[in-house]
Amino acid sequence: MQLLLFLILFPLITAFFMLAVRRDYERRWIVKISALLIGAVTVVLLATQFDKGTLYYGLNAEPVDQLMFVLEMGISLLILWFAVRYRNYLVMALTIVETALIIWFEAALTPAVLVKSPLFIDQFSIIMALIVGIIGSLICVYSLGYMRHFYLNHTGIPDRTNTFFLVIFVFISAMFGLVFSNSLVWVFFFWEVTTLCSFLLIGFTKTEEATKNAFTALWMNLLGGIAFAAAIVYLTYQPAGMLGLDQVLVSGKALVLIPAALVGFAGLTKAAQMPFSSWLVGAMVAPTPVSALLHSSTMVKAGVYILVRFAPIFQGTVIGYTLAFVGAFTFLIASGIAISQTNAKRVLAYSTIANLGLVTACAGIGTAEAIWAAILLIIFHAISKSLMFLSVGTVEHRIRSREIEDMNGLIVRMPRVAAMMVIGIAGMFLAPFGMLISKWAAIQAFIDAPFGLAFVVILIFGSALTLFFWAKWMGKLLVITPNVENVEGAVDKNEWIALVSLAGLTTVTAFIFPVISSVLIEPFLRANYGSVALLSQDNIIIMVMMLFLIVLLPLSILLPHRKHRNLPPYMGGVATTPDMHFASSLGVQTEMKLANYYVGPWFGEPRLARAGVWLCTAFIVIMFAAAVVGGGFL
Repeated sequence: MQLLLFLILFPLITAFFMLAVRRDYERRWIVKISALLIGAVTVVLLATQFDKGTLYYGLNAEPVDQLMFVLEMGISLLILWFAVRYRNYLVMALTIVETALIIWFEAALTPAVLVKSPLFIDQFSIIMALIVGIIGSLICVYSLGYMRHFYLNHTGIPDRTNTFFLVIFVFISAMFGLVFSNSLVWVFFFWEVTTLCSFLLIGFTKTEEATKNAFTALWMNLLGGIAFAAAIVYLTYQPAGMLGLDQVLVSGKALVLIPAALVGFAGLTKAAQMPFSSWLVGAMVAPTPVSALLHSSTMVKAGVYILVRFAPIFQGTVIGYTLAFVGAFTFLIASGIAISQTNAKRVLAYSTIANLGLVTACAGIGTAEAIWAAILLIIFHAISKSLMFLSVGTVEHRIRSREIEDMNGLIVRMPRVAAMMVIGIAGMFLAPFGMLISKWAAIQAFIDAPFGLAFVVILIFGSALTLFFWAKWMGKLLVITPNVENVEGAVDKNEWIALVSLAGLTTVTAFIFPVISSVLIEPFLRANYGSVALLSQDNIIIMVMMLFLIVLLPLSILLPHRKHRNLPPYMGGVATTPDMHFASSLGVQTEMKLANYYVGPWFGEPRLARAGVWLCTAFIVIMFAAAVVGGGFL
């Protein structure tokens, strides 16, 4: 339990140290040491607890529950203050409703329903802790270099770096608390802390656009918070007073259909599934480390984490299959929208929404095979997507653009960063990286489920769209352009530490995913399902062979013969000049231009997003209707 308490409390202590630090030198050392300790302790947790199964830790929870109630009231008052200040009446109303539910719960609570073991750990908690601890720590280190350049490029924004790191470390602390909490009351408290932190980080620059997008994220996540609070109130009035996650999962499904639907809805809002995906796209106005944190290791992972936890309840119910269809159609539609995006961060945003949709679909199906795929998707998506976001942030500061078309020939201008971006892109859609492996597993899980053919068709078409937009981006990076300046030398060493570490993690996890499966995922599945999903030996051999090609890819990028780098491009028999012109058939000098086509008329955001919002809203209505009438079983 000491390790769990350290991971929850130490980032919080570091956060408040940030308030007292004034000099950049001191801040850098505090952040680095704290990040190193957090990452190291998560590795120690893995080494000491991976084979222990599920462990519950009892303590006197009543004083902590009372403290959390006071802090929740403080969070509500702070949000109300922001809502009044900016005259956002929707946020005011939602905050009042949520606060009323919290007070109702507190008034109805009796000692009989207190959770005696509010903390726990199992293999899935360890996986999530590793994601939060290692990737979150690397993002903190990266931010040291990034924020210095951020203020150089945004001269009109006051320097609030200490506040930035304070909120980041509170965010990390809340995520550790969320994944280690067995008490749903504790889960809800940390859930609300992540909502507040995301609001503060999205609106960090305090521009009009940032403030508007921060409030969009806030009201959508408040809707999820209201649903979560309503689920807790409902469970409080059950005869058994079930407020422990372990109690809910072993109870009869008929008793918890309504709270399961409410928690599922909360998970959809936090995971930015349609019709709530717009808040995550709007979060792109925040500094790039915030985007990486929200998309890879914290905010959205909290949503899919709770969905995977409740998957045994969703299995075989109308609630589960409606959630699965929401996730599946979000995957398909968001992948289509990503094709039409020219802004790199928006491509990453819609890719994140799409992949979280696939995790949601697997959680809704709820079988052991589907959860095996979902957990692998969570792992590989967190690593690859954080690498991509941080790489884009580094590139943006050097070329003054985040447009994909402006990254043409990045392999010449920033060869090492481009190589890492290629690794990150390959990790999202090429074999044998885990995203593709997980999709293979998802296909098998979908085939065996009701409506299996529909899910498989959606997955196949969505994956084809994914291939389209990733291949377009990779092609722009690898174009050889002559007579351009290498601007890579200005990259801060803290950014290099994070980028190289994440590129290495992307490759290493592809090698060791069978070990991850056998040591962590399969024991978790045995404990919850009594069965496991195993890869065949032939498939593992094929994937290992493919890995050698993946190793050669970055080497071929980083180690080309320099004498060939400045050769002029060749155009069907007529060579271009060094300034990218060629002689046409009439002898006219014509400029050579290469650009992607983004098929906006077919895959534009207004066209597809509207359909996705209405379609997924309809499935959510069906989900609640099934829960209320008690017809949640198939």
